[in-house]
Parts: sequence; structure tokens; C-alpha cells
Amino acid sequence: QVQLAESGGGSVQAGGSLRLSCVASGRAFSTYTMGWFRQAPGKEREFVARINWSGATYYPDTVKGRFTISRDNAKNTVYLQMNSLKSDDTAVYYCARGNTGVGAPFISVSWGQGTQVTVSS
Repeated sequence: QVQLAESGGGSVQAGGSLRLSCVASGRAFSTYTMGWFRQAPGKEREFVARINWSGATYYPDTVKGRFTISRDNAKNTVYLQMNSLKSDDTAVYYCARGNTGVGAPFISVSWGQGTQVTVSS
């Protein structure tokens, strides 16, 4: 059972930046798609970013151009750099480990415990 530990959340003013980190336990980290999701109060969990085994990334329009996902396979760590933060970005952010190889990236998902990001306007 993989364990995912997020860090880096906090409070920031609109327009500011934060960098989230997620360290994964276990082996073969480099073969998994890793991602970030978020959940605001009263809303469903939504996809924020993903990076696959080859380093290819994907973002929804809501964060494209502001957020950057990256990974360091030597450290079993995935990052989310968040710039130009808005109040709408306020949520609990969850690290996710998806699938290996090609195909749908999040069929079987392991989740971290989440880290709070609060953006004040």
C-alpha cells in the first residue's frame, strides 16, 4: 500500500504563489502517473494536474498557464507550483498516484491526506 505525504499548503494573498510537494513510499515511482486534485467546501473533488511516466503533463483550463506539475523520480516526489493564485483556488489539495503505462491515468487511485490552500482576496 503506497503512502503519499503532501506538504507546502498554507495561506497566501491573491496573486501569490505556493509550491506543494508529495512524497510517495514504495517502489517503481517513476512508472506511475502522478497527479493533483482539489476539493473546495461543498464541491466535488476536481482534477488539477497530472504528469505521466515520460514527463508529459496535462492541465484543465482553470489552472493552465498558472500551475506547473513536475516530478523528481530520484526523490519519489511530485510537485505542484502554483502561481497567480486566485480566491477560487482555495481548497484542500490532494496528491494522487494513478496507473502505470498508457491508457486512462486514474483508474486505480491512491490518495494522500490532503493539504489546505487558502487564497485571500
